[in-house]
Amino acid sequence: MIAEFIGRFHPVLVHLPIGILILAVLFYFLSLKQQYTSLTVAVKYALLLGFFAAVLSCITGYLLSGSGDYDNDIVSKHQWLGIATTLVAGIIYYLFNRQNKILKWLMPLLLLLIIITGHLGGTLTHGEGYLTQAASATNNATIKPISNVQQAAVYADIIQPILQTKCYSCHSAVKQKGKLRLDEPSYILKGGETGKAINPGNISESELIKRILLPENNDDHMPPKSKPQLTTAQVELLHWWVAQGADFNKKTADLTQPEKIKPYLAALQTGASQNSPSPKNTDIPAAIVNKAADSVLKQLAVMNISVSPVAQGSNYLQVSFAAADTVTAKQLQLVQQLSKQLIWLKLGHTPITDGQLTDISQLTALTRLSLEKTAITDRGLAHLNTLISLEYLNLSFTRVTESGLLKLAGLKNLKQLYLFGTPFTATGYAAITKMLPGVKADTGGYRLEFLASDTTLVKAAPKK
Repeated sequence: MIAEFIGRFHPVLVHLPIGILILAVLFYFLSLKQQYTSLTVAVKYALLLGFFAAVLSCITGYLLSGSGDYDNDIVSKHQWLGIATTLVAGIIYYLFNRQNKILKWLMPLLLLLIIITGHLGGTLTHGEGYLTQAASATNNATIKPISNVQQAAVYADIIQPILQTKCYSCHSAVKQKGKLRLDEPSYILKGGETGKAINPGNISESELIKRILLPENNDDHMPPKSKPQLTTAQVELLHWWVAQGADFNKKTADLTQPEKIKPYLAALQTGASQNSPSPKNTDIPAAIVNKAADSVLKQLAVMNISVSPVAQGSNYLQVSFAAADTVTAKQLQLVQQLSKQLIWLKLGHTPITDGQLTDISQLTALTRLSLEKTAITDRGLAHLNTLISLEYLNLSFTRVTESGLLKLAGLKNLKQLYLFGTPFTATGYAAITKMLPGVKADTGGYRLEFLASDTTLVKAAPKK
């Protein structure tokens, strides 16, 4: 344990010899010119300091390699090249005072060793091909469009691309953080040092799902907050796949498809955004708020309820029940304890009832509320008139009517109201527009203008 602890200082120490020795090489070639001969002394001390920093890096690197979290082949190459770099730096320092002519050849060799060794170190830390990831399709956070999602292989075409873009940098052949690999089915089923990554058909016992649902500021949350995060769609798709038995061979059509997963599957065919629709306005309060209690966040994570900051560095939170199969009194009691921090709440596609909206009515800081495809009726809407900060409300595909919406007259900050698939009439639209003149009520039913250019006249070929 002590050795591994010391070894973890390697990523910190290793940058010292890299910078110092590169500076020594640069100063050396400059010192060959008459006007820069004064740099000779700086080269001597840079070589000495760089050599000792390289020795410390080699020691800590060797100790870190014993953790077993990295590919042995790449570790071995990185290790021996690191030792070679250190030896060459030491030899150059020894020959430097003797003004040996071979230095002109050893200095470029030292620079080359630094570059190759550093590249292998970057590969171990960030994953293979990390230099070209920015220009590569594998760095794209979305899943590539699938022409026929029902005939797609669930694992190969849907799940594996998610793991590849968000997990492989830490859990693949090159690097196995926590002794876990997620790049092949056998390794996924094997798990890591904390046990099985997934328990097919059992979400509550699947460590992979539990980790991605933890709050982003939790040390056990995956991916780490410094790396690109999973989208709502990706979380939903992983949750669905594991819940359906985590089969590696079946097609989408072979698995049961709950209503809430169908929109995400459909989006895979069009290449549309996989995140739930959200307004473009920045409805984040300017006031400072304290962090939420970690104990509450952990309890919600265990219940498959996602909690995350609405923006980097913000204590304001968004909560999503997308991965939860139920909405219980216990869950809502915990959510109420986040009343000061919670501003975005997603309850779409859940079995929430009109009566449970009384608990939601106490979340007066809410600026966004999603209730699409729920059993909410006019009776439940009466509880929402206390949400005075609400700017966005999604009631699409519910049974609410214009008479129920008239109960929202007190929501003076409401700007966006989504009413797709509701029994909403033109009369009701006029009433809500008059009552809330600042609201953009979107009822769907779009019609495109017919243009003459939309028609192509096909003429029969002339007879010969």
